[in-house]
Amino acid sequence: MVGSRLSQILTEQGYQVIHLSRRKNKNNTYPTFLWDTDKNFIDERVFDQVSYVINLAGAGIADALWTKTRKKLIIDSRVQTTALLTSYLSKMKNPPKAFISAAAIGIYGNRGDEILTEASSVGTKGFLVKSCKQWETAIHEADKENNTRTVAFRIGIVLSTRGGALAKMLLPLKFFAASYFGSGQQWYSWIHIDDLCRMFIMAMEDDRMKGFYNATSPNPITNKEMTKQMVKTLGKRALVLPAPESTLRLGMGEMADVVLNSNRILPEKIAKVGFRFEYPDFPEALKDLVARKI
Repeated sequence: MVGSRLSQILTEQGYQVIHLSRRKNKNNTYPTFLWDTDKNFIDERVFDQVSYVINLAGAGIADALWTKTRKKLIIDSRVQTTALLTSYLSKMKNPPKAFISAAAIGIYGNRGDEILTEASSVGTKGFLVKSCKQWETAIHEADKENNTRTVAFRIGIVLSTRGGALAKMLLPLKFFAASYFGSGQQWYSWIHIDDLCRMFIMAMEDDRMKGFYNATSPNPITNKEMTKQMVKTLGKRALVLPAPESTLRLGMGEMADVVLNSNRILPEKIAKVGFRFEYPDFPEALKDLVARKI
């Protein structure tokens, strides 16, 4: 979802975008080259005249229950892709200007009302913390080996009508219902998809940027308030009801952490390099996303 939108915006700004894919597809919008983490293979022609490498690879964190096999896939799809790119980039005589990677706010763990910045400690418990730590270890290794500027974004809940959390939250409104999870008091740190894409582009173009940045709006919101504002902003009639934690745990198991964990995160570091949000507040972001269907 993010890669598609980012590719579109980059193209509109005059960049040439090339994709890596596990499958051949002649109908791809962008020139596409093969890679295969199981075979430790990348078609090296993809790197010809490439100035920036952006890695957004990773199996969906909430697309399937967290079985032992699924957990391994979630970690491997992030760690192995990063390691594979590193193995190729580290050998290049003329490396790209920057290597930019996704990461996730899951590394902070469940922190209640605590305000978190890039200077905050990372979490200690839960699968989200474990997987994110391994992911960031691979990114740190890339930074050490690639001989190129490395930037990573700890991404929050990406808002888009074309997938992810928001698309799922909007669906019940068609049936005049809306839900918040558990108590609803857990903080959700979100970001409009276009603001996120603008962060990636800034990371490409601004040589001052290096290291890890929180990629979230400066205005996190509780899950219950987000649900209420969604109903109000869209002018819908809906019965707002809680989804009890016990029910969520029964149906989702450990994966319920995705909706029950509380992360009150501020994007302090990127603000210091001058990034300005176009959509810092949830109602305005929601209105724009729905109006433009992005």
